[in-house]
Amino acid sequence: MLECKKIVVTIIFSHKIEVSYLMKLTKELFLSLDILPKVLDRINDGVNVVDTDGILVYVNDISVNYTGKKKEEMLGKPISDFYPAAVLLTVLQDRKPVLDKKIHFVPPKKYIVNSYPIFYKDEFLGAFSVFQDIQELDQLNSKIKELEIQVNLNKPEGDFNHVVHLGTMQNVFKQAKKIVGSLGGPRHSIITGASGTGKTMLANLIYNYAKEVGVISKNAPFIEINCAQFTNPDIAAMEIFGSVEGAYTGSKKKKGLFEQANGGILFLDEAHTIENYQSLLLKAIESGKIRRIGDTKEIDINVIVIAASTKNLHEVFLPELYQRLGQYEMYLPSLQERSLEEKEQLFLHFVRKYENAVWEARRIHYHVIFTPQAKHALLNAVYPRNIRQMRDIINYSIDASSPLIEDIGEKTDITTMVGLEHIPFDVSEKSEIQKHGSLPPANKITNNVAQFIIERSEKGDGPRKISHRLTEMGYDLPYYKVAYYLKKENMN
Repeated sequence: MLECKKIVVTIIFSHKIEVSYLMKLTKELFLSLDILPKVLDRINDGVNVVDTDGILVYVNDISVNYTGKKKEEMLGKPISDFYPAAVLLTVLQDRKPVLDKKIHFVPPKKYIVNSYPIFYKDEFLGAFSVFQDIQELDQLNSKIKELEIQVNLNKPEGDFNHVVHLGTMQNVFKQAKKIVGSLGGPRHSIITGASGTGKTMLANLIYNYAKEVGVISKNAPFIEINCAQFTNPDIAAMEIFGSVEGAYTGSKKKKGLFEQANGGILFLDEAHTIENYQSLLLKAIESGKIRRIGDTKEIDINVIVIAASTKNLHEVFLPELYQRLGQYEMYLPSLQERSLEEKEQLFLHFVRKYENAVWEARRIHYHVIFTPQAKHALLNAVYPRNIRQMRDIINYSIDASSPLIEDIGEKTDITTMVGLEHIPFDVSEKSEIQKHGSLPPANKITNNVAQFIIERSEKGDGPRKISHRLTEMGYDLPYYKVAYYLKKENMN
């Protein structure tokens, strides 16, 4: 009885449970085993106490809830029956504390545990653990790290050294540097190209190069706005030029985008949609002054304007506005127009970017390897949304091949292999269509194979799994042909 009381007292003081109230009680009541379990059952942490043989002599309600057992089923039994990876076993052996040990042995629960040896007058009596459920906290941290990775993967490139300098792009980058790096001073410019060809990326590159050569200050602003978001021309004018209080019902004093970009770059994406306020834009560019909506005072501005569009701005803008903005006009070619070498450089860039993002977020050396078939499919695929889509498909494929966070454990060096099975089906199919011209007719599949495909599909197997099963049976039928056949069958 005395030894049990010593153990419980040690738990309370080692865990730093609030004892100011308890000390007001009589010594007899404080040591009473009728009171202490009630106290320990009210705390938010789990508590386990074992003797020198690893036999449980006390468990509180939190610990019981973790195992899904009853107290009477646990007491008197080895702790390893309920917690096979119990840190207490190490403490019993070494007689030293183990602190902040993360455990994930009772799926799906995760907890962090602190374990201590129990001594009384130099006599070793056993050990105790105090542990907390960190599943929600761990999930939140994982989500935050995933967001960090996604931000790093999708953010625009930081400088010219991180992008392709080959073929069709070489002249574009050279021209881009001249926009802000020529002796005649920085110029306004226009960037055109299909969606996803990298217009925003190029604008960011110009901005960073301008800072690098000292044309703008290191803390100069880069203000980006998608002009297509404005359906009301009055709101658009207010956002771009600002407003004063009372300019219209409910209006407030507000800085416009020109003022926010003063000393830096204003990037107008989808600029072909600004037709309703082209005159105001032209005046601001020509005079270097803007006037907030509803104000009579003019404000000096020093802004480099870059207009980007998927349209031909020569056909959309006022001639005077086009002349002022189009001092430098750059066209970004689609992926279809670029060489295989350029595509491979982009491919390698996005893979490295993924590896670096994992390192920055998780401090894990991540090595991504693509099989020759997977790499060939990605480089020869048709990407209607160009670079952005290629980047997203590469990221998706790596995601599909990556291990789960909970399976990584304490590893800091991981290699993953990306195969055809990890690439989204539609891109792989387009790759094969481009390579072979067209998919083979469905009627070339023999009857017995056709029957097998239909039967397996009805049982829930996908094209890839069916193709794998056919390969095991001695039939060489790629999954895209299986998918094509099933698609034809569903249409009939």
